[in-house]
Order: sequence, then C-alpha cells, then structure tokens
Amino acid sequence: MDKAELRRRIVAARERLTDPRGSATAIRETLLDQPWVQMAGLVACYWSAGTEPATHGLVFALWKHGATVILPVLQPDNDLDWAVYDGPDSLALGPRGLMEPVDTRRGVDTIRTAALVIVPALAVDAASGIRLGRGGGSYDRALARVGPNVPTVALLHEGELIEGVPAEPHDLPVSMAALPSGIATF
Repeated sequence: MDKAELRRRIVAARERLTDPRGSATAIRETLLDQPWVQMAGLVACYWSAGTEPATHGLVFALWKHGATVILPVLQPDNDLDWAVYDGPDSLALGPRGLMEPVDTRRGVDTIRTAALVIVPALAVDAASGIRLGRGGGSYDRALARVGPNVPTVALLHEGELIEGVPAEPHDLPVSMAALPSGIATF
C-alpha cells in the first residue's frame, strides 16, 4: 500500500473513533510517569488538531510541572519555526487554522536544544519506528535537526502501530511511540 492510501485509511479510521479523549488521557498519564519526561527541561511538542491524539492536557501538564514547552509555527515552506508556550492564553489561531504560540519565534534550529521531542503521526512502523505524517515533510525536517540521544516520541491511537509503513530516503524514525496501552521503543 502506498503512503496516500495508508493516510486515507488511517484518517477514515480516526473519524470513527468513539473515545479519542480517553486515548489522550491514557497517553498523557503514561508519558508523565516516565522519568525521562519528568526530567526534560525543554520539550518540543505540538498543539493537536482534529482527530490527532489530543496534546492540550499534556502540554499544559508539562508546562505546569516546570518544563519549557516549545510549539511549532508552520512556515510558508512547510518548515517549522518554534515558539514558547506560556499557558493557554499564549496561543492564537494561525493562518492555516492551527493554534500557534504568540511568543517570539525562536528559529527552526531551536529544536536542537530540546531534551524531548513529541511529534504527531498517523502511523508508526512497529519494526523500524518510521512515522507516517500528513505528507508535508515538516516533521521530517524537524527530526533531522534533533540530537542523536534525544527521545523522539510519536503519539498514536491504538491500531496505528503497524507493520510496513512505506518509507522514502527522507523519512526519519522516531525512537518511541506512545499509545493508550503504553510505550513502544524502537
């Protein structure tokens, strides 16, 4: 199956989810119990939209526990700039309909300094950790800037950790996937 068809299938399956909020709570609690999450001083995350596993509670909890959380700002060329999340009032609707932090943009290389990187995915290959994104290449570029020993975690609903995610040379793996049932490590 090619990437476009796999994306269509997963998006359709997400539309049929009956309790996406329950998934988000389980993922958040699992992540917050991990020492490597608790010790991360700078966390790159994202503000979820649509049927993605919700990150709003996770971002807020990380921030309340003292982490500096940076969120992406999508650039016209689909690269990701980063800005600091400073509470719920620090977000505004961006030009592409996504919530973005209003803080000063820190630059695309800011992700290099993160101690933990949490990324969206439609699916992750169970053997290799290759993630399937939406197709814009934004997070592949961001992941290419992350240090080699920094945990990179994709958030998934159950059933999205699969065999045989199609990969191209620019596709980069994540080191972990967080699902409601737990964390898979690659």
